[in-house]
Amino acid sequence: MHPRLEAAIAAVRPADDSLRAPGQAHLDNLTKPRGSLGRLEEIALDMYMVRGEAPRADPMRIYTIAGDHGVVAEGVSLFPQEVTRQMVLNFLRGGAGINALCTATGIQLKVVDAGSCGGGYPEHPDLIQRKVAPGTANFAHGPAMSEEQCLAALHLGLDLAEDCARDGIRAVGTGDMGIGNTTPSTALYCAFLGFSPAQVTGPGTGLDAAAMARKAEVIGRALDVNRTALDKGPLAVLAALGGYEIAALAGLILGCAGKGITVAVDGFISTAAYVAARALCPTVSAHCLLSHASAEPGHRNICEALGERPLFDLGMRLGEGTGAAIALHVVRCACAMWNDMASFADAGVSPGTA
Repeated sequence: MHPRLEAAIAAVRPADDSLRAPGQAHLDNLTKPRGSLGRLEEIALDMYMVRGEAPRADPMRIYTIAGDHGVVAEGVSLFPQEVTRQMVLNFLRGGAGINALCTATGIQLKVVDAGSCGGGYPEHPDLIQRKVAPGTANFAHGPAMSEEQCLAALHLGLDLAEDCARDGIRAVGTGDMGIGNTTPSTALYCAFLGFSPAQVTGPGTGLDAAAMARKAEVIGRALDVNRTALDKGPLAVLAALGGYEIAALAGLILGCAGKGITVAVDGFISTAAYVAARALCPTVSAHCLLSHASAEPGHRNICEALGERPLFDLGMRLGEGTGAAIALHVVRCACAMWNDMASFADAGVSPGTA
């Protein structure tokens, strides 16, 4: 494994369980019945246990990372590949769902080109142009990326985490853009979690049942063609079956976890990046939360396999980081509860009896 990746993995600390009791005591001394703020209390306590200090979430940032996929040649998406590029421009004009939700929640958005087709984009203050290559190879015929390309995308994510630490960012959301990227994401779930393609293949952009069956068949072929690589460890799996945006998101998750930055993982594609990051470094889970249960079929089973509960279920399946934007605001509320509520003694309120 590459030295920088090894160092990033080594920097991720597990939660300090010795802080659970004092953290819980703090929560129980706030002016409310014990446990009455539910998941907010859990989120705040988890953040306290990994940071060892009062949890804080602001400032926040979402990275929406773009990449294209050679497997679209197999007919796995209803949308043409040029939509990836068109949507990147839409993000920069402020016209997408993620723009609206970031504005509503007061979260900074950065757009990253990790591997979209075509050349560069016009310069923009919120655009990071770090194209590893203009799209992956068709993984139904061989590896999507070389390990060197995969490492370059992972290092891009680590660089983004370095930017966050430099800028004082406390919480990050993951977002994606890439036509066809539910296909490599599904393949990664099969490789890392042991699902069959039929168990987790969904409609993506709106495929009908027959097209979904073809998509599952393509994923099965990709798993067979890349079988040798799949026996070589998480990095080889991510290179063979992933995408530039997925690998960059995995690097972002690893890098942020190593710096104590809370990560809100978006939906189906971002969860695949999280699964890859967790395969490389299981302790990243202490620093991450799954934003929402994607409406993409199979996501619930994936969350159950991970032993994790998404924060909410609004029937969303857009991607872009939209679920993460909502989740980050919930994280903000959890921190406000911890920091801003009065204790029983301070408020002159009689505590209940245990």
